Amino acid sequence: MDPKDELNREGLDKAVETRSPRGDATSASSVAEGLDSDDIEQLLDQATESLEQAAGEEAPNEPAATPFTLGDLKPEADRQTRQPIDLLGEVEMDLRIELGRTLMRLDEVLQLRSGSVVALDKLAGDPVDVYVNGRLIARGEVLVMNDNFCIRVTELVGA
Repeated sequence: MDPKDELNREGLDKAVETRSPRGDATSASSVAEGLDSDDIEQLLDQATESLEQAAGEEAPNEPAATPFTLGDLKPEADRQTRQPIDLLGEVEMDLRIELGRTLMRLDEVLQLRSGSVVALDKLAGDPVDVYVNGRLIARGEVLVMNDNFCIRVTELVGA
């Protein structure tokens, strides 16, 4: 055992020695039975630091913090692999086809019934606008196929 540790334990025994309510002395070993081993280790570390400071020695410091550095965040120049379009198969988007626009007062809207005719700002045969998530992406023409309305895209609108 190191002489310092032996000195520390003797100092701890003297520091922990207390008097019970009956007036008799209680040794450090009987008090230590009620302490957790972590508590004892902490007391020993404190005693060691106190002795080193009293002797003029510096207590060991914690290691200095080192700055964190990020790696290179530039995109890879040689990345030529293309991902399949199937990756977008589960992405939900809001698709809207705009046949035309009109301005109506509220009482005119409330009077609309099944079969009402609403005049739009576009003529029949004019291209319709295709919006995805509120952004114009294409223009096309309305077709009827198997009793369903369809849109044939005739022009893609650039960014």
